[in-house]
Amino acid sequence: MARRPSRQLALADFVRDGSFVPYFDHNATTPLTPAARAAWLRAADEAWQNPSSPYRGAARVRVQLEQAREQLAQVLGCAPERIVFNSGATEGANAVMAHWARRLAADRKIAVNPTEHPCVLEAARHQFPAERRIELPIDAGGVVRGEAVAALLAAHPVGAVAVMAANNETGVLQPWTEIAELCRRQRVAFLCDASQWLGKRAANGLGEAGWVIASAHKFGGPKGTGFLVLPAQAEGFHSLRGGEQERGHRGGTENYPAIAAMAAALIEAETAHVPAAAGRQRWRDAFIAQVQAVPPGARVVGAGAGRLWNTVSLLLPQGVNHRWVTKLDQRGFQVSTGSACATGQAGPSHVLATIGLDAVEAGRVIRISSGWETTEAEWRGLAAALAAVDTELRHGADRIVTA
Repeated sequence: MARRPSRQLALADFVRDGSFVPYFDHNATTPLTPAARAAWLRAADEAWQNPSSPYRGAARVRVQLEQAREQLAQVLGCAPERIVFNSGATEGANAVMAHWARRLAADRKIAVNPTEHPCVLEAARHQFPAERRIELPIDAGGVVRGEAVAALLAAHPVGAVAVMAANNETGVLQPWTEIAELCRRQRVAFLCDASQWLGKRAANGLGEAGWVIASAHKFGGPKGTGFLVLPAQAEGFHSLRGGEQERGHRGGTENYPAIAAMAAALIEAETAHVPAAAGRQRWRDAFIAQVQAVPPGARVVGAGAGRLWNTVSLLLPQGVNHRWVTKLDQRGFQVSTGSACATGQAGPSHVLATIGLDAVEAGRVIRISSGWETTEAEWRGLAAALAAVDTELRHGADRIVTA
């Protein structure tokens, strides 16, 4: 996405050709941060050799690759050798579930948070039959409580648990540190999808959570790159068979330019963007106060739970969500109807259905997610645009069928 001019933009300055359109779909993907872009270009120009080759130029790339691994390990709080570079969270989830299917005793079950990203849910369904899967209980906000996990571990022969750090649709935060500790004490494997957490909240401690998956493009890095953190004990783990790259855990030539960009993006997020979260949350909260007044009847999904500072899952009082998205886009604001991975699916989002919304309500939800480059003026502009669309729909300007 092209960078906007340095001057503060007014609402009238927003254009509709995509160049400077305010972007509120960061939970789907993010633009490259300046540090990530610089790191990628530098590595693509100067460190393009195969890091597994024997000559000096390749050896230098190998050294830089391991330096990037050490940088990530320092941010996450784990040993560098426990980080495996891969293509992202989907590959990581599938690899972990396949490993669990091979290694867990036949009488052991897996317990999964029902609002997980599809990459975790579908990988679990593929690897484990229904009788070996347990759905973790959640509260009204979609939170898996630690005491519920403790009770489940006491009542069932559970060998592994999967709970994400933050939900991609609602922004609801899970008590992953508490659940990881419960699993550690019970010697139960734990998988944490940290894709939405990273870049928005401090990463320290994730390195000791157990199995952790993430995608770089969710926190300002490039698409098609991510990592998996292995637990201290991960004997026999193989993601992709092939060469001996990644200490034998994943075959295939490492994409060092993308890895360098990912490391730079996470470091930039930790040092610049995470510390600014409190101020940016005030912008989001002011936006919520505005839209709960106009359009009247709008409410925030998961409002009673702790949520990411950048995310608003907004249940609108009328219409259907795709019409709101189209009309907001026409006014120069990019929002979504929910998870990009669910676009085109039949029926409501599994997340919204699980936390109790019916199909009509789920069809009126839009997801708004800001990022490191979002301004306060853009939040205000979006609130004004929502009010304008609400007025238009109430007067039947586009003849939509209201719920």
